[in-house]
Amino acid sequence: MMKKINLNADMGESFGTYSLGNDAAMLDVVKSANIACGYHAGDPLVMSETTRLAAEKGVSIGAHPSFPDLQGFGRRKMSIPLNELEAMVVYQIGALMSIASSRGTSVTHVKPHGALNNMACVDIDMALAIASAVKSVSPNLILLAPACSKLFQAGVELGLVTAAEIFADRTYDENANLTPRSEPGAVIHDPEQSADQVLSFIEAGKIITQSGVGIETPIHSICVHGDSAGALAIAVRVTERLKQAGYDLVPIPDLFEG
Repeated sequence: MMKKINLNADMGESFGTYSLGNDAAMLDVVKSANIACGYHAGDPLVMSETTRLAAEKGVSIGAHPSFPDLQGFGRRKMSIPLNELEAMVVYQIGALMSIASSRGTSVTHVKPHGALNNMACVDIDMALAIASAVKSVSPNLILLAPACSKLFQAGVELGLVTAAEIFADRTYDENANLTPRSEPGAVIHDPEQSADQVLSFIEAGKIITQSGVGIETPIHSICVHGDSAGALAIAVRVTERLKQAGYDLVPIPDLFEG
């Protein structure tokens, strides 16, 4: 029996006349799409078109909520009261759910973006606010959260189906957090190196830091950042290597069936 794994990418991050990523090509490779909901990127038309394409290609759809930070692409830290933050997440999920419904499909998971995601990885109160927002919209939504994070912990605590994610194109520090982009070696650009990292993590059942420390974790999904240079080449090579190793790449909901 083949082992199931998911490959996801952040997309729908163009807006207006601003174009980012190659979503159409990426949707031929990945099995789940995290679609920007207008706060850090995306607009209603881009959301609608990306949702349509994902549904046509059998790719499961996720909301990708963030801080309200178009200028900073959602990567700047913000201090927002937890009740307001929860409402912001609900708002963004609801927007994508309505657009998906208009396209005859549905949202199946939620994955926070950028600084919101990074901060919730280490702040349990923020993590619980996000998980509460997801659950209040629908307890059937899957929370896609970084492995070993407070966000993953919060999803489990609130009874959500919670998928643990690793990144193909980012390295990790000693606390299983992403190496800050400002530090050397934080971003992996070489497709073969990305594939090597993914296979080493999955086969070990651990996140392996830059210094070689292994931190045990379940791993359900692998992310390739759709806006990064060479994202498509990384996704293609990771897919090839996973299939060679006997993995069946499936949409996120399929991981939890049966």
